[in-house]
Amino acid sequence: MKKVGNHKSFLKIFFSLALSLSFSLSILAQDPAKGKEIFNANCAACHKLDAKATGPALRGVADKYDKEWLHKWIKNSPELIKSGDALAVKVFEENNKVPMTAFPQLSVEDIDNILAYTSEPKPEPPVASVPVGGQASSADAGGISNTVILGALALVLAMLIVMLFVVSNVLNKIASSNGIEIPKTKKKPIWKAFIENQFLVLVSAIILLLVSAYYMYGYMMQIGVDQGYEPVQPIHYSHKIHAGDNGIDCKYCHSSARTSKTSGIPSLNVCMNCHKNISEVAETTATADHSKEFYDGEIQKLYKAVGWDPAKQAYTGKTEPVKWVRIHNLPDFVYFNHAQHVTVAGVECQKCHGPVEEYEIMKQFAPLTMGWCIDCHRETNVKVEDNEYYKKIHEELSKKYGVDKLTAAQMGGLECGKCHY
Repeated sequence: MKKVGNHKSFLKIFFSLALSLSFSLSILAQDPAKGKEIFNANCAACHKLDAKATGPALRGVADKYDKEWLHKWIKNSPELIKSGDALAVKVFEENNKVPMTAFPQLSVEDIDNILAYTSEPKPEPPVASVPVGGQASSADAGGISNTVILGALALVLAMLIVMLFVVSNVLNKIASSNGIEIPKTKKKPIWKAFIENQFLVLVSAIILLLVSAYYMYGYMMQIGVDQGYEPVQPIHYSHKIHAGDNGIDCKYCHSSARTSKTSGIPSLNVCMNCHKNISEVAETTATADHSKEFYDGEIQKLYKAVGWDPAKQAYTGKTEPVKWVRIHNLPDFVYFNHAQHVTVAGVECQKCHGPVEEYEIMKQFAPLTMGWCIDCHRETNVKVEDNEYYKKIHEELSKKYGVDKLTAAQMGGLECGKCHY
């Protein structure tokens, strides 16, 4: 009997060890990195780890609720609520009765990986090392400072001047010791010599007039030309992040460019299509000029303007106008139609606005002068493939000019009435 009892106790210990080992292996098998991928693909639209969005913050959610219950909730929360589960009903009511999407396609392993990702501790923000005095010296930033270089050049120049005086004095002393007398000639003032030479006066006057006319013409031709204009906007908007890193199509925000004369300023509602759920940027977004805190602060400006309460996930009704600073501004006597260029002619936005996907701050890329437009019309072939708008006129003009492709100029793009009427 003793042996049987010993065997039973041994089996109990063995099974308990086996269960604990399998549980430990299941924990080790969880992959937070894989969980992050699944989270971003399925959950990130409504949830954040450390802030409330459409749904609650999810960091540490595995410690708040039973694991089996979480599996049922994630796979089909509406069914769990309908079953009368008290906890499910409570969570549903606490989150403004916003229904959660069911994810029956997620396996047990997928959900465990998501929970492993949400259970990771919050990373500490990186501390920037700043030298004593609050600013990095230019020598630390990349070599010798400009002050040192300028000081060295000034010292060399001063030494050269002193050496010239010394050499001049030495030569005068040598000449006097050898009995050489240096004659002192009476010099005529340069202005008097200049005035007495009438030919030189005439030539100088002509050159002065021509140079003045040249610079005056160049100055007058730059009036109203704002190439490179890069104003600071009330809310910082990075085209590099939106159009570059995230690949957002220009015409998603500037939708009227397809069908209207103007490209339009996107309404803040367009911004909120994404930023309703994006209240902060990723850590990797920060640059040397703009920190993560800076970008997050600009998103808060957007929320204030539209009256969005990220904590309650609701609009407050209190809005503020955003006074955007206009960058591109053609004269009133110039007609330009975005739809004609973007939709009909198939011109890329970058043709006129430059590589906007690389701009941190938007600026005027082209001079937008009449000469610049005419040069473009002379050089640019009109896109006629699968373009019914130009089909008939292309056939007629191709025969007239004896070419397969036509520039905008050959299709009447240099007529005054096209842009001035």
